[in-house]
Amino acid sequence: ALQDRTAAPAELTVTWEEVCRYLDSLAARGRRRETIQVYRPKLEAFYHFLPEDKRVAADTLELWRAALLREGYSPGTANTHVSAANGLLAYLGRRDLQLIGQLDTEEEIQPELSRTEYLRLLATARNLGRERTYLMVKVFALTGIRVSELNRVTVRAVEEGRVLTACDGRAQYVLIPACLRKELTVYLRRVGITAGPVFVTRSGRPMRRTQVSGEIRTLCRDARVDGDKSSPRCLRRLYQVTQERIRDSVQILAEQAHERMLEE
Repeated sequence: ALQDRTAAPAELTVTWEEVCRYLDSLAARGRRRETIQVYRPKLEAFYHFLPEDKRVAADTLELWRAALLREGYSPGTANTHVSAANGLLAYLGRRDLQLIGQLDTEEEIQPELSRTEYLRLLATARNLGRERTYLMVKVFALTGIRVSELNRVTVRAVEEGRVLTACDGRAQYVLIPACLRKELTVYLRRVGITAGPVFVTRSGRPMRRTQVSGEIRTLCRDARVDGDKSSPRCLRRLYQVTQERIRDSVQILAEQAHERMLEE
């Protein structure tokens, strides 16, 4: 019997060796090392999402994107994950298995955490002896990184004073303020962490997103901060608002200096 030409395209089995070859091909095509470092964890997440037989079907990427959103990833971050997987599938010659179309990346309006509430969170964490949570709150509020990027805050990143992150799929470094870097260094020495992520569980494993969000939610409750503001995203929003106000102040100073120069 003739093969049914209307049958669904065959599934694809993906091996980790193929993923590594794809990453090597990016380097050969001139992609920067920092960019490849951003791609690798996304492809690792995709590979671990696949079933035990590591087969990709026509709806696999759509299911993965839905799973990312359920885990709390923003639409923009989910888009960059799917984009990395699409690139892998193109490399393997299976564009028919790609997920076409981007999610709307317009972020929901986040409730603003006031500076008073932020300081109350820090004071409560200190009073309750929750040093790890105290430092996590500071990291989100002073660097603006996403919860998915917390594991990029490593011993080496603290030593260098910067964290490698991704913005709209592009690699970039975020500076760790000197005051925060000093506190993180003291914490690392006290708990004996010499390599890898700063924020780990008692067993030494990197903290999961749900654990991070849970600790901050509990701290907000104990500090009597509105539950709607008990998320890392609200702390990140505090960073963004602070940066916006700083830029506005700098702009005003520049305009005043320009006026004085013209008058002189």
